[in-house]
Amino acid sequence: MPRNDRTARTDAPAEGAERLQKVLAAAGVGSRRACEDLIFRRRVTVDGKVAQLGDKVDPATSVIHVDGERLVADTRLVYLAMNKPRGVVSTMADEKGRTALADFLDRVEQRVYHVGRLDADSEGLLLLTNDGALAHRLMHPSYEVLKTYLCEVAGPIPRNLGRRLMAGVELEDGPVQVHSFKVVDTLGKTAQVELTLHEGRKHIVRRLMDEVGHPVSRLVRTSLGPIRLGDLRAGRTRRLTNAEVAALFKAVGD
Repeated sequence: MPRNDRTARTDAPAEGAERLQKVLAAAGVGSRRACEDLIFRRRVTVDGKVAQLGDKVDPATSVIHVDGERLVADTRLVYLAMNKPRGVVSTMADEKGRTALADFLDRVEQRVYHVGRLDADSEGLLLLTNDGALAHRLMHPSYEVLKTYLCEVAGPIPRNLGRRLMAGVELEDGPVQVHSFKVVDTLGKTAQVELTLHEGRKHIVRRLMDEVGHPVSRLVRTSLGPIRLGDLRAGRTRRLTNAEVAALFKAVGD
């Protein structure tokens, strides 16, 4: 009979499992040698346990953290930021023949979906992904992911408007409370204001500003959680960095 080897692993690696350092390197963490050093220094966890050299993982199912930040190792998952232009509907395809999101994604091989919506008259940051679990969390109101908008509204802006918005305003479908508010600029009879809230109800910003007497003539979403629009040009997309994806997971408590 073969002798009992107490150092042998009792759990067989899952089908499709690969060496952890190879998976980390493929995800862009660093060279294999650098990834081995991270594992050796106990800076990597897999499914909540400190990883060891020689561990094998399945990139599609293993939950990997490096220095406490979530790392998505499944190369089939795609995370994109898009600057949606005004006049584009927030659907992948439109039965009425209007310009839709898919018209800007000809270079994206995977099938992705938009996280939330912006109405056709609004523009700015949209996230697109095929990670359904993360998308669900980002959209669910219980996670209170903050969204920031730059709005051109009818002026002048009274000094107490920010306090009023942050105290809460009653709409026909319930109250809404703004997380932060500031006046960015005044332009004659109009003004630019920035507001942040975690609400995701339909047309919430437009309805809110209508209710307080300052209707919106232009609305741009500039950030969603930790992701910022930055200088991304209208109609363009970019892939999120590993750090940005990790920040999204952190925003929903993972």
